Amino acid sequence: MSKSKMSKISFDNTEIAFKAKSTSDLQKSYWLFKLVSNNVLVKLGPALLKIAFLLRLPIKSIIKNTIFEQFCGGESIKDCEERIQSLAKYNIQTILDYSVEGESSKENFDLTANEIIKTIKRAKGDENIPFAVFKTSGLARIELLEKVSSNISLNENEKREFELLKDRVKVICQKAYDLDVRIFIDAEESWIQNAIDDLATSMMRKFNSEKAIVYNTLQMYRWDRIAFLKQSYADAENGNYYLGLKIVRGAYMEKERELAEERGYSSPIQKDKISCDKDYDLALAYCISHIDKIALCAGTHNEESSLKLIDLMRENNILKDDKRVYFSQLLGMSDHISFNLANGGYNVVKYMPYGPVKLVMPYLIRRAQENTSISGQTGRELNLIIKEKTRRTI
Repeated sequence: MSKSKMSKISFDNTEIAFKAKSTSDLQKSYWLFKLVSNNVLVKLGPALLKIAFLLRLPIKSIIKNTIFEQFCGGESIKDCEERIQSLAKYNIQTILDYSVEGESSKENFDLTANEIIKTIKRAKGDENIPFAVFKTSGLARIELLEKVSSNISLNENEKREFELLKDRVKVICQKAYDLDVRIFIDAEESWIQNAIDDLATSMMRKFNSEKAIVYNTLQMYRWDRIAFLKQSYADAENGNYYLGLKIVRGAYMEKERELAEERGYSSPIQKDKISCDKDYDLALAYCISHIDKIALCAGTHNEESSLKLIDLMRENNILKDDKRVYFSQLLGMSDHISFNLANGGYNVVKYMPYGPVKLVMPYLIRRAQENTSISGQTGRELNLIIKEKTRRTI
């Protein structure tokens, strides 16, 4: 494969980063991130929102026009269309992510499975939507996944319940395979991840014989994921299938540490950020060195890791638009990375969560908490917005 000419990427270029935002949109984002930077407000937020909904206060419109508008595409796939097309103008693609969490009934699990299939159908043949995605916890009870992950014996009802879960996952992945839409199975908390990994592996064995259709997700804030990555590759080699992987740092760090301390077991989380960053970049290097068998999506809001992947692609003569390598960020975050990478010709995709406002609140609360817990995340977003506001007034 010939080496493409790779332009120098600068994540400090706010003109490119925010060219899709009007000045009023930029101002709205500024005030939102100022609010999110308030740790006390973020901690009290979930309780206050619960009270507001119980009292039937007119809170929905406020949420919809602020944090929901920043981080979500809409309440339905149809609502997302404008954002999909807006991103496409700047060569940024979309993953429709039905982000309803915390359901517990068979009826709701079936509804979620049907909605995921709708996202796959919407993605069919559309180069602006190269992937679909789902969370396994949206298709089954957390308690069931935890028992399966811990190898605890299931009773007869639970066995039937688990079979229903496997059926839902298989139907979703079969639809993705039939319509040629790649699909991510998101990573979740460590105490349910073994069951998810096993399901993802079984789906890759079934559907990835010709190319990567099904992708598993590795959270590199866990100290055991490099070993798991290498074992996953060995399994793919032995099983003669392609390995699809999304590599992320992780989204449940505080919860993981709290539960490990509460239950008295060794924390699965890296000892410090340096160790996490090191393993993340090692995972990128490993995937690129085995690119003939691994399809990679680097889900990262980290500038250094993004530049690292660019260097790895250059060193291994991988074209910028090679469909085996994608960069990914969440809607409403790190536009300085997404837009500058896309402007430089790389494959970039934004996660676009959607769903009824009240039902996606757990997702939105986690986004707010993530912004306050990740060192420098909110400050970086604010500083870049301020820089662009200043540039526009000069």
